[in-house]
Amino acid sequence: MNIRLPLMTATCAVLLALAGCNKAEEPAETQADVADASAEANQEVAEAKQDATEEVGEAQRDLNEEQTDANTQVASASNEVGKEAAAGRYDIAVEKAEGEHKVATEKCEALAGAEQEACKERADANLEMAKEAAKRERDGATVNR
Repeated sequence: MNIRLPLMTATCAVLLALAGCNKAEEPAETQADVADASAEANQEVAEAKQDATEEVGEAQRDLNEEQTDANTQVASASNEVGKEAAAGRYDIAVEKAEGEHKVATEKCEALAGAEQEACKERADANLEMAKEAAKRERDGATVNR
């Protein structure tokens, strides 16, 4: 029986303590708790907004850097394409001029003496002029890019 008395006393103390937990707060205390919780929530929202704004700003800066890098690469590739195209046009013009030179030289073979010599000189001069024109066009195209 000695054990029952302390056990019953402890049980009653626990029941009384639990009964006091469900007691309503005073309105002023509740209002203060609500105000504190509201202020804390507002502060957390403001911090979240600030963090989001900073992250968006950083992402935008990263995007701008990537865009600049991409634009630089595109410009470089475009410039390279322009150079290659100009070199291709030059090669075509030179091949065409050399082909026309061969045809003109063959036609000169039908002539005799001084006429043949003058004809070949004109064909050679025309070849050199065509090559110079192709070179000027190529160099002008790569300088203008």
